[in-house]
Order: sequence, then C-alpha cells, then structure tokens
Amino acid sequence: MQDPVSSRSDSPLNYQELYLRTPVMMHSIDSSGRLVTVSDFWLEVLGYHREEVIGRLLIDFFTESSRIFAKEIALPRFFRLGKVKEVPYQMVKKNGEVLDVLVSASSECSADGAVCYSMAGIVDVTQRKKAEEEAQRLAHFDSLTGQPNRYLLMDRLEHALAQADREGHKVGVMFVDLDRFKWVNDTLGHAAGDTLLKMVAARLQGCVRKADTVARFGGDEFVVLLYGFDDEDEPSSFARRFLDALNEPIILQGIELSNSASIGIALYPLDGRDAGSLLSNADAAMYRAKELGRNTYKFFSPWMNARVTEKLGMENRLRNALKAGELFLEYQPQLDLRNCRVTGFEALVRWRDPQEGLIPPARFIPIAEETGLIYPLGEWILRSACEQARAWQRSGYQSVRIAVNVSPKQLQRYDFIEMVETILAETGLPADCLEIEMTESMIMANIQEAITTLTDLKVRHIHLAIDDFGTGHSSLVYLKHFPFDRVKIAKEFIRAIPDDADDMAIVHAILVMANILKLDVIAEGVEKRSQLDFLRGRHCNDMQGFYFSPPMSAGEMTGFLRQGGSGNRICPYNSLLPLAVH
Repeated sequence: MQDPVSSRSDSPLNYQELYLRTPVMMHSIDSSGRLVTVSDFWLEVLGYHREEVIGRLLIDFFTESSRIFAKEIALPRFFRLGKVKEVPYQMVKKNGEVLDVLVSASSECSADGAVCYSMAGIVDVTQRKKAEEEAQRLAHFDSLTGQPNRYLLMDRLEHALAQADREGHKVGVMFVDLDRFKWVNDTLGHAAGDTLLKMVAARLQGCVRKADTVARFGGDEFVVLLYGFDDEDEPSSFARRFLDALNEPIILQGIELSNSASIGIALYPLDGRDAGSLLSNADAAMYRAKELGRNTYKFFSPWMNARVTEKLGMENRLRNALKAGELFLEYQPQLDLRNCRVTGFEALVRWRDPQEGLIPPARFIPIAEETGLIYPLGEWILRSACEQARAWQRSGYQSVRIAVNVSPKQLQRYDFIEMVETILAETGLPADCLEIEMTESMIMANIQEAITTLTDLKVRHIHLAIDDFGTGHSSLVYLKHFPFDRVKIAKEFIRAIPDDADDMAIVHAILVMANILKLDVIAEGVEKRSQLDFLRGRHCNDMQGFYFSPPMSAGEMTGFLRQGGSGNRICPYNSLLPLAVH
C-alpha cells in the first residue's frame, strides 16, 4: 500500500501539507497494519519523531489489551469492510502516559478488493472518559470514605442474591452503627468526625474478603455484604473481627479514643429473600444490639419485626395522643421531714390510651426519643408542670417547687434554654421554683456540652438535680465540676434497705459524698418505715415515695395540700400519712 498523500498524481503539494499539519491526529496504514503516514499533531500528542514511527505496526503504540483487541477483532474487521467508526482504543505516549481514544477510519480498495489507501482520524477522549468515570464514582461511591454508597450497595446486593439463588450460597448483611459518633462530632468537631469515619471504613475493609462489600450507608452507618459462605458461624466471626478492629484506640486531635459499634446481622435466605427485607431486618437487629448495651452484635429473629411494627404503631398513636389530650401529669410530693413540709412535687407523665388503657412511660418515652416526638412531648410536660406549680402558688403554697425530668435529646437541643425561659415567662413561675432532673448517663455522654447547658440554667436560678444517682457513670472527678443543687438516690438502692448490706453501704457513701460536696440529697422510692429510719439515722431528711403518697392528679394533690394546712405542713394528718413525724 502506498502513502495516500504522496502517491496521488492529482494531489497538489498543498494537499500533502494540509494532511500533515491538520490539528487532528491522523494516520494511514498499509495492509499489514504498518504506519505509512502520520500527521504532525499525531506525533505531537504522542511525543514521537516521524522516523520513530513510520514503518512500525500501529498496534505497537497501543496498550496490551487494546493490542489484542485490534489484532484479533478490530483490524480484521476494518480490512474486510473498508471502514470503522469510533473504535475505542488506549494508546501509549512515549513517556508512558495512556490516552483513551476513538478511531474512525476508511479505505479505498482496488478492483480485486485489496486495500489501496487508508486514512484514520483519532479523537482523544481521555478527559471525557475521566469525567464520565468521576460522575460514575460520585454516583456510586461515598465521597468521604471512597467506599460504595447505598446505591451501589443495593445493586451489588441484588446481584449477590440472584447469584446465591442460582448457586445455593448464603449471603450475610451486617448493619454497623458507631456508638459514640455524635459525641465525637459535637465535642471534637465535624473534621474529627470525618476522620473517624474514614478510619472506620478502612478498618472494616481490612477485615473482609475481596468478594465482600463494605458500604457507607449514611451518616455513621455502614453495611457489610458477605457473599458465599457455608459455615453459619462465619458472620459471627466477622462481627467479632469488626468489633475488635473498631475497639483499637485511635488518636483524634491528640486525644486517644476507644471506639465501638453495634452490629445487626440478617442472613439470606433465612431472614429475607430480597434486599429490602434483609437490610430492614439487619437494621432491627442492630437496634437490638444497642439496647443490649452496645459494642456487641445480634442476629435477626422474627420477634424483632413484631417489635418494630409495635414501635411504629405506638409512634403513630403517641403522635395522635399529643393532639387528642390523652396525656396527663401526676404529681408525687417531696417532703422535708425536719420541718414536716411538702417542699415540692415531681411531675410524672402518664398516657391513657383509649384501646390499651394506661401505658407506662418506660414504653413510650424511648419511642418518643427515637422519633423526635420527645421535643413536643417534653415541651408540653414542662409547660403543664409549670402552669400547675404556678396555680398552687396562687392558692397560697408559695414554697412549692416543681421537678421535671428532661431527656438527653432535649438537653442537647440548640433551643432548650430558650424554651425553658419562654415557658417560665409565659406561666409566671419563678425560675427558682423549677427543678430540672437529669440522669448521670445523660450528663456523662457529653460532658463539656452538659456543663455549658447546666451552667446556663444555673445562672438563671433554676435548680438542678441528678436523678437515679448511683446507677450510671458516677464520678466524683466530674461531679464536682457540675453546678448541681442536689442528688436523688436511686430507688434501686433504697428498695433493699435494711436487708442488703451492700445497698446500705452505697447509700451511706452517697450521703457522705454529698455532704462533702455541699449537695442536698433526696431519697426516692421510700416505701417502708425501716427505710425511713435508716435514712433519717444518716441525716437524710428529704424523701419521696409511696410511704408518704403515691403520684396523684393535680386535683387530688391540691386536696393533699389543703388538708396539710398553711405552710404545706403534713405532719398532723395521719389519715393521709402512715407516719406522724415529730
């Protein structure tokens, strides 16, 4: 085959110059695939001199995979048909850089069908392909961790299930949720949180096989797809491996932290035959793992679905109950036995469901916290309690203080202080007549934030109390930094007095500690005379419990106060109290 530029008798010199100088990669090959002519731009792009390429095989400038494709498929097809359009190849520059190109070519044949002339144009699509690949990456991979996102996970899970169905394999879906991520984000900042997520992704990836997938599902949630195992103990082994890897200490902003996670596991085909069911069931198992104390794993069981359904139904009913007025407050008096006075009341929320009857707070408060209903519910409780306390004050009981429990979710909300101030202003209740109770675990979950919030409450003259003291993460080191007014000894320790020596020792230690820190103490759950005698013998005089009065409605409690006479005195009324305190 001749040079299609120089051999044509009807081609003037400027035609040859046009071919060579065109700003397009062009080349011509002979019937054996060797380069006959190339444009200057072809040489410029690939970085060669003309004498280095003329006479060499075109495929010498291809990558290995493109060379095989051209030799076995593309070039034979071109010589047979005389033309090709946008054939994808990868060409290699002299410096080793790889270009993605599309080659379109045509040829002229002699009467016997032999190729006389050929001409090819090359379009460099490297940047376009990179852009397409980046778009694909952004669409299917998490930008922070580089792991597959939920969309790619769903695609891989669907394929894994189809293949497992054909081949009889098992598939495991593991839902992994970090236990302390919010604390890291809130305390150390989002940059530290991002670093933690990347480290977690890397550690999970280091625990799985090549056939498995570690995907970031969203937030601090990861899903691990295990494919092709026969031993049913294998998911447990992976779960333990994950927990061990995540428990390894990490350094964030110079602080050494030990992380943990809760893991839920669902298996195909035992726990579901489609992607949605498996993910949902693994998620339910993960929440069960959290309820069991976190830093553990749990396999899905059918009763979890029933529990999830029950929780969803209760959420909807609770939402309607807030609107329908099915919630109400009861009040339990708090007494100072030194002067025989009612000093305050603890407000306790109740729910009377039309179908089920009275539902205990232990059932609906956790659901309110999970769903965000705790915000409107908590605001309603605080407002109703403050309104009632103010009504009692207007009736002459000026020293009455109202105690209201708050949820960790409420305390962490950005507008909590503003909400409390608004309610006090609208109800007219003095700030020093409100006591906010919170548990130790709520405070210790985010110490710095808790100190700030509690200090904001304290400077507004609102009283602060630790509820259920002794059952959480009690620490004198931290306790001395919090602006509390008093601690409430948990009823779990009062219940066994005077039969349990350990509980008596704990109560005695709490009283001594509170005295050293100049904190008031109130014992809750007092039900027996022996308990009262033990507490008074150790100078604990503030109490509440069924021994004095069960929780009552506002109307019943008003009657309680009236029978006590002026100044909230309760001692003379043995008909109400089993004990006359002298």
